[in-house]
Amino acid sequence: MLNYKHLYYFWQVARAGSIARASEHLELTPQTLSGQIGLLEESLETTLFRRIGRGLELTETGRLALSYADEIFEVGAEMEQALSGGTIQRTMQFRVGIADVMPKSIVYNLLAPAMALAEPIKIICREDKLERLLGELAMHRLDLVLSDRPMLPEMDVKGYSHKLGECGVSFFATPALAEQYGKNFPAGLDHAPLLVPGADTAMRGRLMRWLSSKNITPRIVGEFDDSALKKAFGQAGVGIFTAPSVIASEIEKQYGVVALGQVDEVVDYYYAISVERRFSHPAVVAISEAAQQTLFAS
Repeated sequence: MLNYKHLYYFWQVARAGSIARASEHLELTPQTLSGQIGLLEESLETTLFRRIGRGLELTETGRLALSYADEIFEVGAEMEQALSGGTIQRTMQFRVGIADVMPKSIVYNLLAPAMALAEPIKIICREDKLERLLGELAMHRLDLVLSDRPMLPEMDVKGYSHKLGECGVSFFATPALAEQYGKNFPAGLDHAPLLVPGADTAMRGRLMRWLSSKNITPRIVGEFDDSALKKAFGQAGVGIFTAPSVIASEIEKQYGVVALGQVDEVVDYYYAISVERRFSHPAVVAISEAAQQTLFAS
């Protein structure tokens, strides 16, 4: 049977980042903490920490254990408050992995319906490379992964890709750049300074193929994996940039830019990846329904 005292010590060390800091907080010697964690590892027959120089780093199993420990001790704190006469409302956790190439405005618009559920919800967002997020999903550390591409068939992960929607892209520029290059769209993009998505994005290849098909050769002045950083450079007037057409008005308002034109032939796709063939988590259902009925309805 799991020793929760040992688990609590592991939880404190993992949160503190070192045995020394945790020992100060718990008023225990580092030797005592090390021994207690060793007993936990022995009982679980696994390794939770690995040494990196003078510090500690969680193993994959350690990260999984930490996610469970977070929930266990959060529920324990709620129980203590409830039994001592306090009023408390349980909050459902919703753990979402977000591929780091996803436009942040699209992510917000996708997740917003989950926050409007009648039952209180706490969204925990983890941003990383898609491959690592799918590993977390397979270990049930995430409820959902949002991505600009479906899960590749060759990946050794049991999961299902659900298409949330698609849309074309629009080109944006500061008023000064729009005056110089935006009068004859899209031909005016030829030799114009362009900020493009990074090579890891699904959009990059589609955009470059479309430009080539139109015999347009822009000057690529920047390449960005992070769409928010690309927009910041565009806002500063470094170059013209693209963004999903469904949030065009939001982009214009937020960054003080103007849309030069919309291209429906260059399509951005958005997926929800889960371990379920059919959605059952209420937050995931809300996201899927809102995406198809509102955000990407047109």
